[in-house]
Amino acid sequence: MSGGGPRYGTIVDRRPHGGGLSGALGTYVVRDDEDDRYYGFDYRQIVTEGFRTIRTGERVRFHISAESPDRAEFVIRLDQPDPAEYYR
Repeated sequence: MSGGGPRYGTIVDRRPHGGGLSGALGTYVVRDDEDDRYYGFDYRQIVTEGFRTIRTGERVRFHISAESPDRAEFVIRLDQPDPAEYYR
């Protein structure tokens, strides 16, 4: 169960190597629009069909993890890219 209701923010960073407890997962960072706090998450928290990825600068909706208040979960992309632009 997540802590609180949905939040909105912008992806500000992606660290493709060395994230997670084992050092094997990449980590994304989202900045909350309301309080300017930063929350980390990995691709497993991205809610989508198909390939789970997000680019820096994209807007998202997310929840703050009740178990780890510095982590985002249930991350949903708000601005879907045009496929032709995304796969150049």
